[in-house]
Amino acid sequence: METLSYELLKKKNFHGYLLEKGTAPVRLLQFGEGNFLRAFVDYWFDVANEKAGWNGKIALVQPIPQGLTRQINAQEGLYTLYLRGSENGKRIDRKRVISAVDACYNPYEPDDWQRILSIAESPDLEYIASNTTEAGIVYDASCRFEDAPPRSFPAKLAVLLHHRFQAGQAAPVILSCELIDDNGRVLRDTVLRHAEDWKLGEDFRRYLAQECLFCSTLVDRIVPGRIGDPAVSAQMDEENGYADELKDVSEVFGVWYIEGPVSLEERLPFRRASLNVHVVPEVSPYKKRKVRILNGAHTGFVPGAYLAGFDIVRDCMKNEVIHGFMNKLLFDEVIPVLPLDEEDCRQFAAAVTDRFSNPFIDHSLLSISLNSTSKWKTRNLPSLLEYTEMAGRLPEALCMGFAAYIAFYSTELLRLDENGLTARRPAGDEYVIRDDDWVLDFYWSRRTASDEALVHDVLSCEKMWGQDLTKLPGLEKTLCTGLALIRRDGAEAAFASLL
Repeated sequence: METLSYELLKKKNFHGYLLEKGTAPVRLLQFGEGNFLRAFVDYWFDVANEKAGWNGKIALVQPIPQGLTRQINAQEGLYTLYLRGSENGKRIDRKRVISAVDACYNPYEPDDWQRILSIAESPDLEYIASNTTEAGIVYDASCRFEDAPPRSFPAKLAVLLHHRFQAGQAAPVILSCELIDDNGRVLRDTVLRHAEDWKLGEDFRRYLAQECLFCSTLVDRIVPGRIGDPAVSAQMDEENGYADELKDVSEVFGVWYIEGPVSLEERLPFRRASLNVHVVPEVSPYKKRKVRILNGAHTGFVPGAYLAGFDIVRDCMKNEVIHGFMNKLLFDEVIPVLPLDEEDCRQFAAAVTDRFSNPFIDHSLLSISLNSTSKWKTRNLPSLLEYTEMAGRLPEALCMGFAAYIAFYSTELLRLDENGLTARRPAGDEYVIRDDDWVLDFYWSRRTASDEALVHDVLSCEKMWGQDLTKLPGLEKTLCTGLALIRRDGAEAAFASLL
């Protein structure tokens, strides 16, 4: 079977949108060529080419020595993106050939590094985007300006921006997509640190600090990635009529918040293309919304749902009790304390049901339960505390979710070993709890304690929560009552008691 290419698509009378190779300049330089960026950033710009006439190509940079440069260039930058999920309760399965990518370069090959430097100096270049993982934006003192290339991403970026500065070209917009707080600011500060250490001059420092626009962004799209089953992949190729090593899969939902001035909204092509990409004064409220609603929903119902016999998120959405409990937690207790428009939050929460119901993703409850202690502290505890302060009473669903978390970590504990803390759920099957070693030690050491003593010890553990939660009036008694109900009647019945 022939490999995906522009010529092959012409021979097959392809009817979808394509931006032909060589017909548009490279306007975006992207660090990262993996599944997420190709399903997210490259998708948005590809649609902008079609819907808003952006007329731009993207040059990809392989951030580490191992990557996809060979495969991407063998397909002339083309790949098939499958958008799969649920919208308004309806199953969605569609695909799009992405043609925004011009080529991929491996900076660890001398010729490719020189080509990347040339792109950085081009007057056509407007944007630089990145997702080099959470470990990508780090200061590496061993990097030198004369390295070709420097090892770290911020050091590479400092060199490229210095070349652009020396060429007299306008400062670009840098869109950082790494999953860290204030990703744009952290990247800017790290690049500035390299510039200062390398003594690249005050004028260049001013160029970085005042002219280059380092935007913090919030990305939100689940990207399971490439097709793992060779038989399924081969069937897709057969249906398409071409071999595609780079098939990518994402959920249908996607939103991108970009922190920047109002003028950036007009500069970027997304609003003209009616895409779900927004320029906002700051991304932190939207990150709080995502963490509290999307991630908080997971952490709020998953431990109890697992004890109730469920294994996959999608199945939980089909159960009236689990789904109803999640909605009560979100709509009655989480959304009222968020610092954003309530209707926007309610729409975001309503989309959670579609996302969790995705028929193409088997999202394991046990995988979500990993490190639930720190997740509860960051995702759910703030909502519990803020609701209590605002309403003058404890939130019922959040408290029951808290009790279910304790039950998950303490139901018939069997052993503690290098694999984690093994327990047995009411149905009789064993499961392994995975968390920080000290957390597992904490619960194992209290395996014979009464539920009342366990709840007291959990709430008073300041290492867990950053404070002594026994001081919150009524919380200890409420969790003891909830835990007793879960032990006696089961987590599903406990959740149902609140509906």
